[in-house]
Amino acid sequence: MGDDIPLAGLLSLLVVLLLLSAFFSGSETALMSLNRYRLRHKAREGHRGARIAEQLLSRPDRLLGLILLGNNLANFSAASLVAVIAYKIGGQPAVAIGTLFLTLAVLIFSETAPKTLAALHPERLAFPAAMIYYPLLKIAYPVVWLINAASNGILLLFGVRDKGNDLQSLSREELRTVVHEAGSRISSRYRQMLLSILDLEKVTVDDVMVPHNEIVGIDLDDDDDDIEDTIAASQYTRLPVYRDNIDEVIGILHLRRLANLSHRKISKDALQQMLTEPYFVPEGTPLSTQLVQFQRRGERIAMIVDEYGDIQGVVTLEDILEEIVGEFTTDPANDENEVVKDGPDTYIVNATANIRELNRSQDWELPTGGPKTLNGLIVELLETIPKPTTCLNISGYPIEIIETDDNRIRTVRIGRRVRSDIAQDQEG
Repeated sequence: MGDDIPLAGLLSLLVVLLLLSAFFSGSETALMSLNRYRLRHKAREGHRGARIAEQLLSRPDRLLGLILLGNNLANFSAASLVAVIAYKIGGQPAVAIGTLFLTLAVLIFSETAPKTLAALHPERLAFPAAMIYYPLLKIAYPVVWLINAASNGILLLFGVRDKGNDLQSLSREELRTVVHEAGSRISSRYRQMLLSILDLEKVTVDDVMVPHNEIVGIDLDDDDDDIEDTIAASQYTRLPVYRDNIDEVIGILHLRRLANLSHRKISKDALQQMLTEPYFVPEGTPLSTQLVQFQRRGERIAMIVDEYGDIQGVVTLEDILEEIVGEFTTDPANDENEVVKDGPDTYIVNATANIRELNRSQDWELPTGGPKTLNGLIVELLETIPKPTTCLNISGYPIEIIETDDNRIRTVRIGRRVRSDIAQDQEG
């Protein structure tokens, strides 16, 4: 039959077959390279190509069966056609040469080039291809079904079963990677907020609470004038009320309830009538859990207790929200600067500062797995209250003790980090 067709016609048909092979190869790579989450997003927005592509990819065995059927038909037909053309041009010896040229042509023009293009621009090729494959699959369905039945039967012999193709759930770390990879599509501030939300499960109420010795509250054993002074000086809207010490808390006072007493003297009896029940939570509670509990109970402040029921600190809804969005208020109770620049690469730091807050504000990487304050971290390492001028290295940061008292470190000097690998903690 090849003798009846002119050589130009055979060559044109060969080009068409190579183009078909390139289409099948490139579209296969494009469809399989699609970001499934981006695809689902576009499909939900109503993108027609995305909806069809998502439908095809829901049964990848059928799609691959159709693509491979078309690709192999094109390649085998091209091989037969090359044999005819080569024989027509140079006889039997030319057939082997024609096979070599066809192999190179398929490899370059029908495989490598289209697949590389598809991998670089999957959506640009996949969506138009999906519109072509959808009707083709309807037409060739019986053949594709037989191919899939045979191939699936072989896979069953090896214990491979089709469990569907739903999108797999992403772990927290995988979601972190997705947020990081978003790049300029999400502003750095919003990206940090999303990462903070993902980290809420790793942060506990102990990390953000106001510690026991810094709790501002009302002692009913104080004089009325002292109580009024405490209320007048308070920068908080809710204060714990206790007798003798904070471990004997009896309720929470919302200062807004004092508005009706603005023109008369505040009495202890009147205060006790305004108290709400204190809300206690165990130490170690993840912030994600506590945030949900605040929402369910309608609370905004909780007392953190240890296993013995002793109060360790106070956590508020604002503390948790600041973990997500960053500092959005200035705490007047902390007007004293915790970090003061002392030189080009050194800082004077209040040792009672929270390590996580230092890391966030100064972009440091001090260890946060143990004690919550810088004082606690140093004392745990040295196992004693160090004397002034004592030097040590924590996570690569040179630290010099400046001021101490009988039971704690007051201020330290921290220098620029000198090592980025595993820190060598040592006393100087």
